[in-house]
Amino acid sequence: MPIDEEMRRRLLQAVVETISEHAGELTAIDAAQGDGDHGLNMNRGFSAVMAKADAIVAKPLPDAMQEIGRTLVMTVGGASGAIFGTAFMAAGKALPEAPARADAAAAMDAAIAAVRARGKAEFGHKTMLDVLGPVAEALHGTEADIAGVADAAADATAGMQAVRGRASFLGERSVGTMDAGARSAALIIAAICRTLEGTP
Repeated sequence: MPIDEEMRRRLLQAVVETISEHAGELTAIDAAQGDGDHGLNMNRGFSAVMAKADAIVAKPLPDAMQEIGRTLVMTVGGASGAIFGTAFMAAGKALPEAPARADAAAAMDAAIAAVRARGKAEFGHKTMLDVLGPVAEALHGTEADIAGVADAAADATAGMQAVRGRASFLGERSVGTMDAGARSAALIIAAICRTLEGTP
């Protein structure tokens, strides 16, 4: 479907507002097994993106996505900035200006490959990959509720033992709490889906 400037603005606002609304939750999740700054860092990064909204949404979708990624890399602290920024940049490079479902699936595949390379992580390591993987599989298929797939995948990370990131130092004690990065990824995907579908 065509993603015109107005839709690009709505998508950007939806993601920024979602991260802002859930910043406290993300920080609480991270505090249970990390250093407790994930929500703060993500909110800072997307606030910086929003400050550049006019310039970003004036760009074609692929360029807008890459600019979002670059901004996140520069403004989000810790590993999250590099990982989320890399995901946005890789997805942007893979997207056409008017993406169809198959294009979204290909963009998710590109994001996964980039995150795996950047983070040296794999599926099952309790990271955002454990959300991106099921979402990519759903996009390649016929599943209609992509947001639901993302939410369920984030929830499932609670049963995993962390292999990457600060939580990995906890070993088995990392089991029982979902991964903050996975939750962020699910929130972003859900915000995009709701906006594209025209639901609140």
